[in-house]
Amino acid sequence: MTTVAIIGGGIGGLSAAYFLLEKARSQGRPLHLHVLEASNRWGGVIRTVREGGFIVEGGPDSILSFKPAGLALWQDLGLEDEIMGTAPGRRAFIFFRGRLHPFPEGLTLMIPARLGPLFRTFLLSWRGKLRAAWNLVQTHRTPDGQDVSVAEFVTRHLGREVFERLVEPLFAGIYAGDARQLSLRTTYPQLLELERQYGSLLRGLLHRTRQRKRHPNGFRPRYTPFVTLRTGLGRMVEALVARLQGLADLHLGMKVTRLEPLDQGRWRVYLDDGALEAQHVVVATPAHAAAPLVEDFDPDLAHLLAEIPYAASVIVSVAYDRSQVPHSLEGSGFVVPRVEGRPLLACSWTSSKFPHRAPAGKVLLRCFFGRAGADEVASWPEEDLLALTRQELRETMGITGEPERAWVFRWRPALPQYTLGHGERVAAIFQRASQWPGLHLVGNAYQGVGIPDVIAQAKRAVEELFPAS
Repeated sequence: MTTVAIIGGGIGGLSAAYFLLEKARSQGRPLHLHVLEASNRWGGVIRTVREGGFIVEGGPDSILSFKPAGLALWQDLGLEDEIMGTAPGRRAFIFFRGRLHPFPEGLTLMIPARLGPLFRTFLLSWRGKLRAAWNLVQTHRTPDGQDVSVAEFVTRHLGREVFERLVEPLFAGIYAGDARQLSLRTTYPQLLELERQYGSLLRGLLHRTRQRKRHPNGFRPRYTPFVTLRTGLGRMVEALVARLQGLADLHLGMKVTRLEPLDQGRWRVYLDDGALEAQHVVVATPAHAAAPLVEDFDPDLAHLLAEIPYAASVIVSVAYDRSQVPHSLEGSGFVVPRVEGRPLLACSWTSSKFPHRAPAGKVLLRCFFGRAGADEVASWPEEDLLALTRQELRETMGITGEPERAWVFRWRPALPQYTLGHGERVAAIFQRASQWPGLHLVGNAYQGVGIPDVIAQAKRAVEELFPAS
């Protein structure tokens, strides 16, 4: 009998538990599995509220379809019929200088890949457009192994305006981070690969566009880039918990206080009111929560884990009658560049992206606040957050009425920041963890912040734990 303790009941811990049970069953191995979650619910940052005909996401609302681990898990769980993409023809906008501007068409990897839309946009001055076009004849290659910030890299290739007005707000929408500190190598290494091959981002992207035109059938994806589940991402959590019921010991409200390595590769897991022993421990918590668990036996590992910075986030969803919203809502939402100096980071038009998420005649909007260096908003009283949301929607979209419903979700700290040197930091973390047999780390702090990234990490950890015989 192999005993495994999984610490953390978010998507990393639940998917690791699922993969462990599947692996043990396929190999005929007896398994005793504990899943320990300190809070009173499963899912971590995935939280779906279904209320009054609205489907409201408190955390992420979709996954990237071109990262296969997420879709593969959904299919394994029998959720394929519930997968849906975003509504067709929905453009995104940028709030800049008092109005909403559509993003130039043809963005690839967050970079403008077509010159025509780039030259027609009102987001850039003529100087900014010519500076970006200069990249067609410019050649630059980042030295192998050198880590550069997103800001430095994009500005070098396409100029300051393209970075500040197009690229920065998109990166902030994903990481809630400061692109001047974010590591390109660990956030978007695809851009470094384009630079390595072509010496120029525009030349590389234009080459890829021509390839798609020559071979359209080879580039036709089954799904839109962003996909979700019809009744919300919480459906995935519910399906995982249902699969684990009766096959694993599931514990809510059970906090792990520390870990202790024992002889013969075993571990003692200390709880608030007791302890248990296991041959393997999967720590699927945020890095800052993992650090105190290992501090007693490996202070250096604890220090490395604690070094990963986090940003807080607040998501406020509001519902209006359609008559209250003067905007056409023909799009997916908008982002706000840091240079605008607004507290609002982005606004997703949920009922336009996923029309079934609101009753007929109603509008559901998701507003995002908080970014690296501006975390104080997460501690504001709820009434102040709602007042701020109304003010931002009035000044950006012209909505003057009171919302019919509102939902406030706070995540602090929630979003790991892949700052410069993140790759080396993570390599050092895994190198130290590997010196402790039976210790495994999973989470969005290490090798990708998205749900599919975390699922893929969980699967790799299970492969290490139960290697193919």
